[in-house]
Amino acid sequence: MLLQKDIDYFNKGEAENRKFWSRFNGSQVLKGLTVLDVGCGHGSLCVNAVLAGAKKVVGLDIDSQRIDFAKENIELNYPQLANIIEFQNIDLSDYQGSDFDIILSKDSFEHILNLDMVMAEMIKRLKSSGRIYIGFAPLYRTPWGDHRRTKIPIPWGHVIFSEKFIIERLNRIRKVQISSIYELGLNKMSLADFRNLFQNSGLKIVDFRTNISDLPAMKFFSLMSKIKFLEEYFTYNIYCVLEKP
Repeated sequence: MLLQKDIDYFNKGEAENRKFWSRFNGSQVLKGLTVLDVGCGHGSLCVNAVLAGAKKVVGLDIDSQRIDFAKENIELNYPQLANIIEFQNIDLSDYQGSDFDIILSKDSFEHILNLDMVMAEMIKRLKSSGRIYIGFAPLYRTPWGDHRRTKIPIPWGHVIFSEKFIIERLNRIRKVQISSIYELGLNKMSLADFRNLFQNSGLKIVDFRTNISDLPAMKFFSLMSKIKFLEEYFTYNIYCVLEKP
């Protein structure tokens, strides 16, 4: 049985997909192609990819509840797509498929630990001349880059206070104790870290843009990010296209 909170999340994802693709000049790039979605969540981007013309889509996620929803949602609400979309509750390193035209990652690169290893696995599964489309926010060093998971109530508070202080404070109010920010599902990577990862990936950087948004506040962020020592703290999102030689 599909829960309403999951349905609402899926529907929200559909709206966010339009923003995602608008920052890559539309999803028409998927027509007739094979697509892998890494960190597919509830599967809304996978459905979007098929409706945009992809001939085969695979969605992977390590969250079993989200994959269960994705499978049941296809069965109940998109039965005509059942032979085109495949969902698996599996780590990318354990997935056997390869030779994808397109690999997608939406709002997951700020969470994935050992991202360099995951990138290597993505590249292995990409065809020659295939592309990876990556979009995510917020970066860790921005005002709410902790996704509010540290419970620090002020902008940049998770950067201002020491990790030791944050963890001790969290452990006083959490039932499940933690010993690292990583356990909150945040990799803490900086803008410089992501740039280095992409530049050293062996892939061609077709497009790399930051602070892409229609929100008025993003104009201010873009302005402040031009000041070198503030760039890390005012670069909110990254949208990047990588191509395999």
